[in-house]
Amino acid sequence: MAVSANRLELLQIADAVAREKSIDRGIVIGAMEDAIAKAARSRYGAETDVHAEINTKTGELRLARHLLVVDVVDNSSNQISVDDAKKRNPAAQVGDTIADSLPPLEYGRIAAQSAKQVIVQKVREAERDRQYQEYKDRIGDIVNGIVKRVEYGNVVADLGRGEAIVRRDEMLPRETMRTGDRIRAFIYDVRREPRGPQIFLSRTHPQFMAKLFAQEVPEIYDGIVEVKAVARDPGSRAKIAVISRDSSVDPVGACVGMRGSRVQAVVNELQGEKIDIIPWSQDIATFVVNALAPAEVAKVVLDEERERIEVVVPDAQLSLAIGRRGQNVRLASQLTGWDIDILTEQEESERRQAEFQKRTQTFIDSLDVDEVIGQLLASEGFTSVEELAMTDEKDLAGIEGFDEDTARELQTRARDYLGKLEAELDAKRTELGVKDELKEVPGVTTQMLVKFGENEVKTIEDLAGCATDDLVGWSERKDGETTHHAGFLDGIEISRDEAESMIMQARVKAGWITEADIAPPPAAEEAAETAPAQA
Repeated sequence: MAVSANRLELLQIADAVAREKSIDRGIVIGAMEDAIAKAARSRYGAETDVHAEINTKTGELRLARHLLVVDVVDNSSNQISVDDAKKRNPAAQVGDTIADSLPPLEYGRIAAQSAKQVIVQKVREAERDRQYQEYKDRIGDIVNGIVKRVEYGNVVADLGRGEAIVRRDEMLPRETMRTGDRIRAFIYDVRREPRGPQIFLSRTHPQFMAKLFAQEVPEIYDGIVEVKAVARDPGSRAKIAVISRDSSVDPVGACVGMRGSRVQAVVNELQGEKIDIIPWSQDIATFVVNALAPAEVAKVVLDEERERIEVVVPDAQLSLAIGRRGQNVRLASQLTGWDIDILTEQEESERRQAEFQKRTQTFIDSLDVDEVIGQLLASEGFTSVEELAMTDEKDLAGIEGFDEDTARELQTRARDYLGKLEAELDAKRTELGVKDELKEVPGVTTQMLVKFGENEVKTIEDLAGCATDDLVGWSERKDGETTHHAGFLDGIEISRDEAESMIMQARVKAGWITEADIAPPPAAEEAAETAPAQA
């Protein structure tokens, strides 16, 4: 660095560096001032508070030593007494700063080298900050770059105003890049790191495909067609769900384009990845049926509590619905966010028959009736002895083949059986050491008490310390597969809301909270009261 440069040269150097590094001219001049001040401190002493100031219009350099006004001077190199300060400025007070002008200096080689390092460091920091600020708001955008180098399969791309990295696992399978190749990728993360901001790109991210469609399909760019979900098996196959906000625009047709030109452009960019374009539907059953295309679906059964859906397909469609190595059903599951179980019509029929036989046997064993009556109850839709015991006697007598005496006898046997079962469960609960106080929690049954005892929940405090997930379990989605972790009450039909209510009531009884803490706010109660009237 030419510290001895004339005034004009200083400003020319600042302008040139600012242009080259795309940073503010003021930052470069500030770096120069810091560098010159540091070099001056090597002459006047490290403790001396030297400041340099460059006039941004004329390039004139001024050096000054700042002295702090104090009562008692400990260090004369950066402090001055109140009396001495008042000789220079009558208004000076303790805590003020007095500036002493210093004569210009001729810097030696070492001081100049040190100043140059300061400038380089400050400019590099400013450049990194500019790069981070520029790209942090571009997460989710597609960028074009040129491959600068390839390191162990990771591609470093030059974006023009920064460098980015595409890790090997974010590249398409069997895709090779060479230095100088053009690359298009999706910015999925920008991080500050000690060596500078790191821009991470991906060609396998589901949103990369969505953004490519936005570039190729004007209707998506204009917001007429919306991409609702994307699922990809990078380099092999993908499914994309779209919906139109204009009834006159076909979302699938808009994405396919004339003779498939639009979708083909995306396919070419993704190295031949096959793409299924699917109409999105708010009705989850319809959406799942669409997502499993090209397979035909005969029937669907929803389990909304666990977000599982059972799909029945014709026997000949099973392999098509599952796809090679389960690809079709896996992508459909990722697209919809629901777990999908696929059965053939024959398997579903066999399972239905097995369930019918199981219910029939339950009634035969519990009520001590013959097979005909057990089958009749099962075919009428009764699924448990509890349901039978709670059914209105007249409704039961109205079943073909039953009369009032038969209905009364069946209900008597059902209640006797439930009473016996309740006594057995209560005995087991007592044996497990579950306290009677848990019986008083609203919603808790004897069967639940036994489950609690088996899981070491034996007092009000134990239940109050539980979380909802502890009772009903939780689902964890990883790599497109969902794993369900069983809760203490696994096998008992109970919703998350009911489980949460039991825990909150236990906390009230344990004295941890009050009823007011779990009551809905007045505004919510008011809305609930007025809603029927408004309807």
